[in-house]
Amino acid sequence: MAPIEVSREILRFRNGHTERTEDSIVTEYPVTVKINGQEFVTMVCTPEHIDEMVIGYLASEGIIKKYQDIEDLWVQEKSGFVHIKTEKANVLSRNFQNKRYLTSCCGMSRQGFVFVNDALTAKKMNKKRVKISINDCFRLMNEMQASAETFHQTGGVHNAALCDADGIVLSRMDIGRHNALDKIYGHCLKNNISIGDKILVFSGRLSSEILLKVAKIGCEMVLTKSAPTELALKLAEELQITTVGFIRNQSLNVYTCPERIQIPS
Repeated sequence: MAPIEVSREILRFRNGHTERTEDSIVTEYPVTVKINGQEFVTMVCTPEHIDEMVIGYLASEGIIKKYQDIEDLWVQEKSGFVHIKTEKANVLSRNFQNKRYLTSCCGMSRQGFVFVNDALTAKKMNKKRVKISINDCFRLMNEMQASAETFHQTGGVHNAALCDADGIVLSRMDIGRHNALDKIYGHCLKNNISIGDKILVFSGRLSSEILLKVAKIGCEMVLTKSAPTELALKLAEELQITTVGFIRNQSLNVYTCPERIQIPS
């Protein structure tokens, strides 16, 4: 597999002085997914856990319903192809991938899901299986950031971790925010790891697309050190997902569904 990062000579200016030095730079790797010999999609990613990313992507987009729908999967590393053999691919989902879909949220006439596939595959989290404290939010974010070795070396990747109240169950990173979450989802599908009772901890901005990815994976709660967008929060309210953002310096914001957070009295 291609390297995750490479060294490159650079010219660095710092504190009024210039020096030639080496810096670690992340790599990008284009992957084309073929389903039953037909090209389906090309993705650009960090070259590790590619099989998990593809599995997670196909499941979150509704192309497959479960990991067992895949009869065979193999990666051609040099040519950048991932081959999927399946007789259970939902071919209609391909037609819906870029088709806009408008619906009302919470009884109000505002834009809800952006694409048809989102409406078909996003899960509404009505159950309350997860409950953590404010201190747990800080602790899980600190654990995720401490484990982000490639980010500390390069500053060029996003990190995501699947956690329970005790700590990190699984972590993945990628140059693409969506890819990191797909890798987590794919690993859980392959290894039959329960997701509904877990928490996603994320390094990047909580956009509507990321919120929908969380809903497709099936998590009740997402924690991030960054900001949310307005549409992401509207969708979180509709889908009953707890969102916590700006987790830094012993401060955080609970935006939606605060009943899963134990608020100190």
